[in-house]
Amino acid sequence: MVDTTAPAATHPTVPLRPMTVPAHEAAARTQAFHQVMDQRRTVRDYSTRPIPEEVIDWAIRTASTAPSGAHVQPWRFVVITDPERKRRLREAAEAEEREFYDHRASEEWLAALAPIGTDWRKPFLEDAPAVIVVFEVHKGPDSPRPYYTKESVGIAVGFLLASLHQAGLATLTHTPSPMKFLNEVCDRPQEERAAYVIPVGYPAEGARVPDLERKPLDEVLVRL
Repeated sequence: MVDTTAPAATHPTVPLRPMTVPAHEAAARTQAFHQVMDQRRTVRDYSTRPIPEEVIDWAIRTASTAPSGAHVQPWRFVVITDPERKRRLREAAEAEEREFYDHRASEEWLAALAPIGTDWRKPFLEDAPAVIVVFEVHKGPDSPRPYYTKESVGIAVGFLLASLHQAGLATLTHTPSPMKFLNEVCDRPQEERAAYVIPVGYPAEGARVPDLERKPLDEVLVRL
């Protein structure tokens, strides 16, 4: 039912064109999508096999369909394929990561990371054929003030990972801290703040991942 008490729109609108999914197919579709996404794993060993450029372009288009606060779309996706720039990225990231593992991380944090087997070394930043650095776009000379920036960019990255996985590509979400060095590596202005570093590529032959389990539904779902 249309809410006739709502104020009249003062901005242009267009008719909604929703997907039409029969009720009896809805569960099967969500189950099929889950089965695909349940195969997604964080990968640290990459093949040098090149990625078709249009695959990344379409994945970023998909990421850009994410909702955002006031529809400001406060994201920038920087795709790095140049070997020299990837080398600079790796060197700078490893310097920050070495400081984290040697001095900043608590014993509790290091213990939580132990089953994953990570350390300060980040060879995937050079090995992967592409690295996508995702920036939050804050208010600047050519950009409006954003709202719910972190939430908006986080949703967009979720869309991005799902789209790349659908294409058979492996990814990893790397979040070095601090990240200011990425503005220099990526030639981005200061109103853009790096949020994620995502290597993208095909898994290396024989790649292995930690033997981890996801929480069952009854641990993550609450019905009221």
